[in-house]
Amino acid sequence: MELLDGMIQKEKDEFRRICNRLISTCFLCKGNVTNRSDYYFVLKHREIFRKYLDILGYRLEINEEYGVIQLTSPYNYNHLNLKLFESIILLILRILYDEKKRELSASDEVIVNLGDIQDKFLSLQIRDKMIDKTTMRNALSMFRRFQIIEILDRDLGNEESRILIYDAILLAVRVEDIKQAHEKLEAYRKGKADNEETDENEAD
Repeated sequence: MELLDGMIQKEKDEFRRICNRLISTCFLCKGNVTNRSDYYFVLKHREIFRKYLDILGYRLEINEEYGVIQLTSPYNYNHLNLKLFESIILLILRILYDEKKRELSASDEVIVNLGDIQDKFLSLQIRDKMIDKTTMRNALSMFRRFQIIEILDRDLGNEESRILIYDAILLAVRVEDIKQAHEKLEAYRKGKADNEETDENEAD
């Protein structure tokens, strides 16, 4: 392709690999040490990446303030529909990120544990028991694949197991999305309350 004519073969190979990674994971984070070189490679060749990905129907968004590169699609390609509790866990991660970040310096990593997530979930009063281990494990594994978090301790049955939240959470759940998510949570709680009231009336 003419876009790559100015690159040596090694750079062309890196370009193809990183494009495929972006399409499969959506995010590249400077804070992820294993992907940091990929992040800087995209910055160096950002215009080539933009032109190439635009041809494929994607938009490259670079936020150097957060150190995050995101791939989006105006044509709804590769959109992921989350299940209810996956959406709730993602919202909780964003809320915890905001809370922890206020206590830290700008360069500090945001680390929470499973107990923090469960405590926040119970405080939302969606139901009176914690998120089950399978749902939690599947959701966190998916968010890890998309470079939103890193799982620091593999025992996801232990409430002390730690989760590193990358700055990508700021783009995965933007401010307006948080407001919408709270509205959805309210609707879910109301629906649950209405169902319980109906059950009680029927029992009478």
